[in-house]
Formats: sequence, structure tokens, C-alpha cells
Amino acid sequence: MASSGPTSGKKSLNTVTLLFKLPYYTQWGQSLLIAGSEPALGSWNVKQGLSLSPVHQDNELFWCGTVSVAAGFTSEYKYYVVDDNKNVLRWEAGEKRKLVLPEGVQDGDLIEIRDWWQDASEALFLRSSFKNVIFNDTEGVKKELQSVSLNKSLDAEDIVVQFVISCPRLVPGSTVVVIGSNPQLGRWQAQDGLKLSYVGDSLWKANCVLRNQAGNPSLELGPNREANIDLSSPKQSRYVVLSDGALRDAPWRGAGVAVPVFSIRSDEDLGVGEFLDLKLLVDWAVNSGFHLVQLLPINDTSVHGMWWDSYPYSSLSVFALHPLYLRVQALSDAIPADVKEEIQQAKKRLDKKDVDYEASLSTKLSIARKIFNLEKDKVLNSSSFKQFLSENEEWLKPYAAFCFLRDFFETADHSQWGRFSQFSKEKLEKIISEGTLHHDVIRFHYYVQYHLYMQLSEAAAYARKKKVILKGDLPIGVDRNSVDTWVYPTLFRMNTATGAPPDYFDKNGQNWGFPTYNWEEMSKDNYGWWRARLTQMAKYFTAYRIDHILGFFRIWELPDHAATGLVGKFRPSIPLSQEELLSEGLWDFDRMSRPYIRQEILEEKFGSFWTVIAANFLNEYQKQCYEFKEDCNTEKKIIAKLKTSPEKSLWLEKEDNIRRGLFDLLQNTVLIRDQEDPTKFYPRFNLEDTSNFRDLDEHSKNVLRRLYYDYYFARQENLWRKNALKTLPVLLNSSDMLACGEDLGLIPSCVHPVMQELGLIGLRIQRMPSEPNLEFGIPSQYGYMTVCAPSCHDCSTLRAWWEEDEGRRNRFYKTVVGSDEEPPSRCTPEVVHFIVQQHFDAPPMWAIFPLQDLLALKDKYTTRPAPEETINDPTNPKHYWRFRVHVTLESLLEDKDIQATIKDLVTSSGRSFPGKKVEGADESREKLSKVQLNGKA
Repeated sequence: MASSGPTSGKKSLNTVTLLFKLPYYTQWGQSLLIAGSEPALGSWNVKQGLSLSPVHQDNELFWCGTVSVAAGFTSEYKYYVVDDNKNVLRWEAGEKRKLVLPEGVQDGDLIEIRDWWQDASEALFLRSSFKNVIFNDTEGVKKELQSVSLNKSLDAEDIVVQFVISCPRLVPGSTVVVIGSNPQLGRWQAQDGLKLSYVGDSLWKANCVLRNQAGNPSLELGPNREANIDLSSPKQSRYVVLSDGALRDAPWRGAGVAVPVFSIRSDEDLGVGEFLDLKLLVDWAVNSGFHLVQLLPINDTSVHGMWWDSYPYSSLSVFALHPLYLRVQALSDAIPADVKEEIQQAKKRLDKKDVDYEASLSTKLSIARKIFNLEKDKVLNSSSFKQFLSENEEWLKPYAAFCFLRDFFETADHSQWGRFSQFSKEKLEKIISEGTLHHDVIRFHYYVQYHLYMQLSEAAAYARKKKVILKGDLPIGVDRNSVDTWVYPTLFRMNTATGAPPDYFDKNGQNWGFPTYNWEEMSKDNYGWWRARLTQMAKYFTAYRIDHILGFFRIWELPDHAATGLVGKFRPSIPLSQEELLSEGLWDFDRMSRPYIRQEILEEKFGSFWTVIAANFLNEYQKQCYEFKEDCNTEKKIIAKLKTSPEKSLWLEKEDNIRRGLFDLLQNTVLIRDQEDPTKFYPRFNLEDTSNFRDLDEHSKNVLRRLYYDYYFARQENLWRKNALKTLPVLLNSSDMLACGEDLGLIPSCVHPVMQELGLIGLRIQRMPSEPNLEFGIPSQYGYMTVCAPSCHDCSTLRAWWEEDEGRRNRFYKTVVGSDEEPPSRCTPEVVHFIVQQHFDAPPMWAIFPLQDLLALKDKYTTRPAPEETINDPTNPKHYWRFRVHVTLESLLEDKDIQATIKDLVTSSGRSFPGKKVEGADESREKLSKVQLNGKA
């Protein structure tokens, strides 16, 4: 009801108008809007946000929008690109913007807010790697917003400009100054310019009153940085908030070293690297000029109870740390003499060339149990442990129960645990409750995880203090027999995941064996499991590598009965429908989707032995046409029958060849029928290699070729892009760690644009160029948003790669080195120096080198045969991950020469390196050096 009282028609609040203005180019059908925390900006509901309209000004396109708000209005907000239905297509990176209106605004004023789209690459420097490690000195700057008294000093023609700039990379003792042609901006004299004040979150601000001068001044704030303010215009905004993006200076570039924890060797370890060894590694990194130490996954992988568990990418738990990395000497200050002697003897016994995974782990656990039995009550009743248990019980209690059940049933396959196969909180509480005979077993797992947490936290804090980023690794999968699949079974499909069709990466057709993710189920709580993983990682790391980032776009999924990778499909993907195939003239779906087995094929493959094969494995359903018997109609059934059949003596010496032949028959299809919907089909990978395809008519062949290409290289792109944009932002927003994605191999065209949009740093390995026409990558042509390296843990070292192939070595020497001379057959320090320097000098934000490649800079460290330094052999699914560096960190720290050599490469390439703490930094801020917005010092 309208008020008719004496105050009718009067406003209860002063209102002002906000004019948002953003330069941005969109594609057809796209527009911009603002969503923010206040109702005027949609309360973070994008569909109710403030829509912007395009306005052409000179040769630039601006998006503008106005809204009336109260004079004391404050809000957080972001810009979004949307389609015609206001569905979000992309959003700007970085922290939420914070709008606080200038002081003194009055009823009816117009405040113009000029923003720049926050680019993902600029937002990277607000991540913890930089904010809390490399550039953490900025947090010590006094926060003091400079203000201008505006109530009575403004003339009618005056305009208040609030300058805002993001400067996350300032060194201690710096400040920011705006200079320009206007007298209030110093007439281009730095000493008379407008000094900005630090207000937190890497932002610097200042208010300035600009008065009308002769002509229309243009404030030149550096390359492409200007604010055209027409002071004489009657329609000019009274206030201008100039949010001018990030300070533009030379791109920051850093360097780092990569080595698995298990590969580290020290004077204190028990046959394997330990978390506390990371402190020595950090010291060596600092002395060598490195800002980063990169590790492989460090989660517990104790699934099989043998050396198979050395594979670090198959987690027993995505939260628990691996007991392998425990330093038992640090468990107590009161270790008995006999246990100390046992530790010393273990040191000698386990000090081998390579890691003895089983011996090191069992020895550590045995010693830890002895110390636990002596001090369990003291530790487990401490306030520190109780806090750890309280903060981690969500994963720690199920983990301890799982480990107990795994050992009790002698298998991690929880389907074999009887009534405990199905997890429930009630069963969990019974397993871990006090008073049970096994309660100390449960508490021992708590105890070990507590000490692992304390030791890794100590190393992580030490790294931060030394301005060194610890970079972790996020595996794409978990072991199918893991705590996570037991506790959260609905989050996983118990099919099998692999990276891609076998020919993409793995010539042997082997697969990872991971269950695939049920993304639909995960989305119901906004991917809580993933968010918890990232939150846990962020306790230790300030950067991380996303293993096989393609898995967040799509995964190559195999049915559970498969043993090789050929009979899979992409998930998600758009299948071929029965209607689509019929419209193309393809109708004989059984002929194309069931194994095509004819007598002549059997004779060709097995020779005279074909009759034995047919009698034992096949049924003849019509003359000279065969199908597999029920007990061997999958790959896993074939494997089992070959080993258990009463007739196995007939093929005992030929088992491998027969298995491969039977697999070929089973895979002799051109279409794979969807198990969930029989009217949907997927083209079998490399279908043209099959006799099934060769015996089709020409029309069918041509149609299938076209549909095959469309399925693998065209029709999925938009689906995969949308899939990644659902999941990856959740990961990135779950922590403020710096994220890098492993994007090697055959990459769909949608991947790199999405990574660039989200600020994800890619990986470039010189011997694995993404360009199809190059044999060797050209580091000088890599993009900035990448990590470059001459090798990685999944390939041979630089030395081994150089020495294993003469022809390739000659081609590299000619095309990359630019020499027609014969290259040395041995990878000499000079060769290493050339290749390493190429990477140091390259544009990428990060150059990260395996430790083995760096040690090859000095002859002294090349005595070990190069092939022995390889960490992983991807062609061997049962590879033993056991490489140990053959020199201790203590001895490397004493070698000043190699540290100086590496640091010279860092400094000469212009890459940043950890410097000494600035003495008297607080005093120096009173003698501020000038960092000006026009890019001049």
C-alpha cells in the first residue's frame, strides 16, 4: 500500500548510480553480465545478475551497465560471459572483486567503474605458491588506504579518480606511483606522482582529485594503459574507480627440480627417501637458484603387500600418507639403546643401489611398532594428537579400519570381506571402538599417520620459509581396492579406466586398472570428495600437478571383463545411434558388433591347430561361422580358461600365442554395442585393421571411416569442453595452490583453450612435441603458460635418451644444435649444458628439471649407467619404481661447483631465484623505490 503520510515521496536513503565499463571482445551470441554478493547484482545468481550492453568507443568495444544503489553500497562481484539464455560460458579468473565506493559520494552522483577482465595468467600470482611463498613479504606491508576529504573541497568541475592496481610480485621496499601529465599526477615526474597505498590482497589504491586544465588530458599509464577523462563534459561521471588490472612488467619466470621422495638418498634414511630429507633438498634447491621442488604422489599405496605397491599412482587412500616415508628416528626423543642399534643396522642393510620397497617398509613399520608400544599413551593423549585426530577423523578412521581388515583377511579386495564388504558408519564404529582386542592395531595406524603429518608439515614449513614451492602430484585414479571405493562406492564405476586408446600411449594395449568416476554422482554434493582431496593436499603443498588432465575432459573406459585397451569407449561421449546408422544404410548390427570369426580366419591365425581352438573355445552357429562359448566370451574368461581348462596341456607351450590369437578374434568387430543401451554403438578403435572391416562392402566401409573420424576427432569436442568446465573449476577453487596439468599425448582441440581459460599451466617435453610435423620441440617457441623440461619421470633421462639411438641423436644435433659435425656418442656435460640452457632461456613460466638431468652437468655424477636412472618404464605395467639417486644430499650440498653451475644458468636466463632476506625491510619502505604504472623504474 502506498504511503500518504507527510514523508511520502521522500527517499529514505541517498542513492547513487553505478556505471560499470569493461573492454572485452565476445563472439556472436555471447554477452557479459555481472553477478555479485548483493541483491542489486543478483546475489551470485548469474541469471539475475546485471546484464551489460555493448558500446563501441573509437575502435574498442566496451560492455556497459548501470544500476542504482544506496550511497554506502559495498559488494563482491565478478564478470561472466553468457549465451542468449544466460548460461555461463566462462568467467574471469582471480579473487572476487570488492567494490567500496569512494568517500563523499552524494545523492544522485554517478560513479563510473572501469575494470579490466581478470586474466587467468595474472590471477596465478594470487595463488599460495607466490602469495605465501615467493612474494610473501608483501603481507608485511602496512595496510593503509589513502583517502581524500571530499565533502567541501570539490568544485563543480572536479572529478575524483580512484586508482586501483594489483601488484602481487612487488619486492620488499617497493611502492606504486601513478604519474601523468596532470599536475595532480606529477607532470610525469616520479617524485611528484600520486603514491598508492597497500590495502591487502596485493591491491594498491589511491584517490586523486583531477581539476579541469586547458585541453583534455590523457593519463598514459604504460603500454595500452590510458584513461581518457573529459573533464569539461557536463555528462562526465563525478567519480571514476579505475581498476587497471595487474602491474605490467616482464613476465616472471622461475625454475625447479623434480625428484620422487623415494629416490632421495641421505645419511639418515633407511633405504628410501623420507619426508624430513626434503629439508636438505630444499637447501640444495635454494643454493642452486631454484624456487620449486616437484614430487611424485606420496599417498599410501599398500594394496598388495609387495613391491607392486611401489607404483605411486595407485592410491590405497587419497588422504593417507605413505608409511614408507616415515623417519623412525624422529618418532621419539627417548628411543631405547637396543632400538637405536636396530636402526643403525637397518641403515647399513638397506643402503642399496635401488630401493628395496618391501624390506624398507616392513623394517620401518616393525621399528615404529616398538616405539609405539613404549609411548602410545603419551602421544595419543597429547593435545597435538587429539587436534590431528579431530581434524582428520573423516578419512583417518576408515583408513585405519581398512588397513586392519586388509591384514586380517589378507587381501585389500573388500568384496572378499564378508559382512564388512559393504561399508557403513555403524560397522566402522564397531571396528575402531575401544575395548576390542585389535584396538591397538587401529591406534597404531593413527600414530603413524600423525607422525607422517608432523614430519611432512615440518618439511613444508621449512620450504615456505626458504621461499621454495613444494609441488605435489594429483593422480587421476585410485586403486579399485582402496579405502575410497569401499567408503564411497557410488562415486566410482567399477569399469576400468585408461588414458586413451592403446595406440595413443601404450603399444602393448595394457591399461591402468583404475575404476572410472561417476561424475554425475559426484556432482550431487558439488564434488565434495575432490574438494576434500585438494584441501588435504594444500596442507603440505602450494602447487600441484594434475596427472593426465585429459581425464577431466574424457577417459577411455573399458568394461570390467576387458584385459586390454582395444574394446573401450570414451566416457563421456556421444555414441552412434541405431537411427543414425540406419540413415547411413548400415543395418546388419550383429554382423558389425559381434566377433567376426570364419573358418579361413581360424586357419590363417592358428594353422593346423585351428581345430583344437574351435573345439575348446568356439561354437559353429552356421557353416564355417563361429562364436565364442559362454565360458570364454570375454578377455578375462579366456585368460582364466587357458590356465584352468582340463585341456590346457594341449597348448601349454603356446599359451601366450594362443591368448593373443583368441584376443584378436574377440576384438574382430567394427562396432561396440553399449552395455547399458543396446541401440547405441561406438566405433572400435583402429577398426580398419580388422578382417571384419575388410570383408564389408565399399559403401559400409566409407560410411564407417567417416563415422570413425567424426567420433574420435570431431563430435565430442564441445561435450568434453563442457565436462571439463564442470569439474576442473571445482578443483581449482578448492584451494589456492598453483595448478599445472600434464597434457602430453594426442590432445583434443578443446583442451588447450580450456586450460588457458582456467589458468592451468601445461607441460612441454622436448622429445614429445605437440606439433605433428616436429620430431623435437623448440623451447624458444613454447608459450608462457607452460612448464618446460628435457625429460620427466615417465621417460628415459636426458643421458639415456641421447645415448640409446644414434640416428635420432644425429638428427637432433643437426636440426636443434645446428651442427653438421658428428655428435658425441656419449652425453657429455657440454651436451647437457646446451639442452638445459635451451630450457632455462625459454619463455615458459617454469623450467623444471629431473635431478638426474641436472647432475649430468658434471662428469663426476655420470658413472652410473644411464638406463639405470629411469624412474618409470610406461611399457611395463609391472614396473618396479625403485630408482635411488646414487649420491647423498649431504654430499651434493658440499659440492659448491655444481650448485654454482646451475645457479649461473638460472641467473643468466633471467629467471627468479630465492634471494637473501632484505635487511631492514621495514626501514627501507620509508625510502620507497618507485614502481610506476608506465613501466619505468
